[in-house]
Amino acid sequence: MMAFDQETLRLLLGIFGLLSFASLVVFLLRSRIKSKAGVSTLQNLSARIKAWWIMTVIFVFAMLTGGTGSVVLFALISFLALREFITLTPTRKADHRSLFWAFFIIIPYQYFLVGTQYYGMFSIFIPVYAFLFIPIQSLKGEDYERFLERTAKIQWGLMICVYCASHAPALLMLKIPNFSGQNAKLLFFLVLVVQLSDVFQYVFGKMLGRTPIMPKISPHKTVEGFVGGIVAATFIGSSLWWLTPFTVWQAAGMAFLIAMLGFFGGATMSAIKRDRGVKDYGNLIEGHGGMLDRIDSLCFAAPVYFHLIRFYST
Repeated sequence: MMAFDQETLRLLLGIFGLLSFASLVVFLLRSRIKSKAGVSTLQNLSARIKAWWIMTVIFVFAMLTGGTGSVVLFALISFLALREFITLTPTRKADHRSLFWAFFIIIPYQYFLVGTQYYGMFSIFIPVYAFLFIPIQSLKGEDYERFLERTAKIQWGLMICVYCASHAPALLMLKIPNFSGQNAKLLFFLVLVVQLSDVFQYVFGKMLGRTPIMPKISPHKTVEGFVGGIVAATFIGSSLWWLTPFTVWQAAGMAFLIAMLGFFGGATMSAIKRDRGVKDYGNLIEGHGGMLDRIDSLCFAAPVYFHLIRFYST
């Protein structure tokens, strides 16, 4: 069982306080907003806040159980995200063997490597061994129709939903001078900045948005929302430098990088959704869509964040 220090407790109290304030604002606005558009926006915001309450409680519970809880939580997240990805990019019967290995062998083993802090294998298992193993398994079905496309879907799903996502709990394995036993704060910093960036992009887009930034891929995202969200996330990241081994400027740089990668992660996964003709990857989380809709930004930011910290701390 992990015990939070005073700094982490202050951060948690701040998060719960912010969620409480947001819930109160929505409650008060219900009696004042009558327009159809306003009611629709308020309902969407209310669903998002409820989902944030649930996700925050689950995340805190996982952190309280220590590294094991975090690894198990992200393994489950990867499983659900990969299921959504494969469902949206269907394969054929000949790929069932590959999919069995992907879901029931590769995911557990990748997170086992994270949990046992075996960095050497964790960093290359999926990009090298799983990458080569998957097409070999699909070959056994002797179905060559659209073979490259089918294999690439599984490989890409493993990279995004499993390999990239697994770098988040892998932050707990890093050995950082004068920061022993505090790695959970690095995970807090990553999740908080990347998710707040999404929230602020949504808020600034609703309030000030005029100029579409990628109208064919993300029609509701605007330049104003993008800039406002990135700036706000960078400012918040810099103000949380005390939670990390970074200086103020290093924390700002990390937050800026996380927010930028998060934006492009969301845009990339949105392009796949548009190609498949759907709005969301699923409906698992009310107000947020599927699991992959919620972690798309995190998947792009986590590996770069992890390796930058590892590079500069060794």
